[in-house]
Amino acid sequence: MSHIQKKKQRLSLANSSSTGSVKPGNTIKALRGRPAGKGTPSTLASAASAIRPGDPLPQQRKRRYKPGTKALREIRAYQKSTDLLLLKLPFSRLVREIALTLRPRGEGMRWESHAIQALQESAEAVLVHLFEHTNLCAIHAKRTTIMQKDIQLARRIRGIWGGLG
Repeated sequence: MSHIQKKKQRLSLANSSSTGSVKPGNTIKALRGRPAGKGTPSTLASAASAIRPGDPLPQQRKRRYKPGTKALREIRAYQKSTDLLLLKLPFSRLVREIALTLRPRGEGMRWESHAIQALQESAEAVLVHLFEHTNLCAIHAKRTTIMQKDIQLARRIRGIWGGLG
């Protein structure tokens, strides 16, 4: 027998036998010939070690948190921060649009950035205060979810001007 024939015979024996040892170079061929999950521990270990450093990592399952955990984390983050929550450009457009409706003859007004920023900070403070009262109304009703009727009740209790007082 020639050298090539001996090599082919060894490969065919390795592929057909289920208990024989498998050479490291032939692990994939040996695993293909077996039913799923039937590889010997040595072949499975060598197949697992076939991952090279440059290969992308297999996708891990995304962590699943209990309901409410992520919401509480977001609440804590927002309580720590002092940034504005509303985007500046849409708020600025809203202010300019309201100002146009209040001015006679549609005359345009010019706005300083500090003026719009002051309006935005005060508007956000009023909204946060309203939501605090709304949350208290929901808790009083033995609920954890705020509803439209809670906002209506909070506004009614606060009165007409109902600012930050």
